[in-house]
Amino acid sequence: MKRIELDIVALSHSVTQSHNYAVVLGERRGQRRLPIVIGSFEAQAIAVAMERMVPNRPLTHDLFKNTLETFNIELREVVINNLLDGIFYARLVCVKNGEVFEIDSRTSDAIAMAVRFDCPIYTYDFILEAAGVVLEDQEDEEAAAGATQAANQPVIDTAALETYPVEALQRRLQEVLDSEDYETAAKIRDEIKRREQKS
Repeated sequence: MKRIELDIVALSHSVTQSHNYAVVLGERRGQRRLPIVIGSFEAQAIAVAMERMVPNRPLTHDLFKNTLETFNIELREVVINNLLDGIFYARLVCVKNGEVFEIDSRTSDAIAMAVRFDCPIYTYDFILEAAGVVLEDQEDEEAAAGATQAANQPVIDTAALETYPVEALQRRLQEVLDSEDYETAAKIRDEIKRREQKS
């Protein structure tokens, strides 16, 4: 399976759920983005590490990092290795004395650890094919972003996505991507995929 390296592109607050966030990963050499919905505590853990903030006392992920380092265990990479029923799965690839160990992890925790260890994040092409969204080139993005600031944007009720025609969903998908509402984009994308599988 082809592995693809990802970078953290954005960490955005959920528009539809006040306690949720979306971390958006982008392929290093491509246009696809992988939005992953996470909780507020996990978002805080990622944001703290990204901003190089040092809390008064270690957060859980800092404690885990300190523990690994105390026992001379290196976190070499994080791999988002599966997607089942809309849930992403990840593994921490660790090395101790030349021996490789893989540890199962929630994806949000794995990303928080990757930021702390400054190690690469990978996924597989089949995951990006199933759950990724494609952004247009930069000029098109900027033009579309300006256009979506118009006041009369159509609003799609994400609780009733099955009632909308595919064409409307595809148009709205690009609009919410341009406005960086990645959580809504993920829901619309999942509904489109569900219909494609039924046909």
